[in-house]
Formats: sequence, C-alpha cells, structure tokens
Amino acid sequence: MPSTGKVLVVDDDPDFVEYTRIVLESQGYQVRTASTVDQALELMRQERPDVALLDVMMSYVLDGINLTRQMRDDPDLRDIPVIMISAIVSKEEAGAFPTDSDLVVHHFMTKPVDPGDLIRQVDELVRSGHTHATQEEGR
Repeated sequence: MPSTGKVLVVDDDPDFVEYTRIVLESQGYQVRTASTVDQALELMRQERPDVALLDVMMSYVLDGINLTRQMRDDPDLRDIPVIMISAIVSKEEAGAFPTDSDLVVHHFMTKPVDPGDLIRQVDELVRSGHTHATQEEGR
C-alpha cells in the first residue's frame, strides 16, 4: 500500500504508541514516534509530519498543551495539524486544565481511541493539508 502521509505520534505510553502505529501503518501512513516534548519538536523540524497526534499528559501534566503552544509560536511548525488525545473523560478532570483559544488543535479524541475514528480524523487532516499545500504551490 503506498504511503498516504507522515504522522507523528507523541505519547509516553509505549502500548498506546505501538497500537496507534499499527493502525496507521495498516493504512499506508509513515509513522514516527516521540515520548517527550523535546523529541517531538526535533522530529517535527526534521520530518515535517502531515499530522501530529499529541497526548495531553506525558512526563508533566500539561506536556501536550505546552507542545501545542510551542508549535503555535514557531513559524515552521504552526501549520502542522494537531489531534489531541487524552484519557481525561470527566468534566471535573477537564476543568482542572487551562483553556487557550489560541491553541491550534483540530480534533480531540478520548482514549481508548477507536481505530476507525482515528483513521477518519487523520485522513481528513492529511487531505486538507495536501490541498492547502497544492494551492500554495500553484500560486
């Protein structure tokens, strides 16, 4: 199956990373993984993924949110679409986290992630990103 795009999975849970890698690679995606914010930033700059899947909580409680802020502030990374993934399901837990209207998060998903939903969300973002890149190149 030909590759349909590059996806960066950022999560400190090796089981979730492996599960997600298998699901996405079965659809032809090239998957890179990182378990820390620093690894993720380095890979984003080197590989320029079409989509980034970020866990909200990794080594530190707000790692995923902090990573989206760093992406937003970096002109080379701000256009990478983000799917934020979390095991947080209750309003009480979610209310403990800051909100930031400037965060560029395209979709939120709750663990455990349904493979069909994950593929649909990634496909949508990859297609929209490729359309945007093609329009920009055609100018």
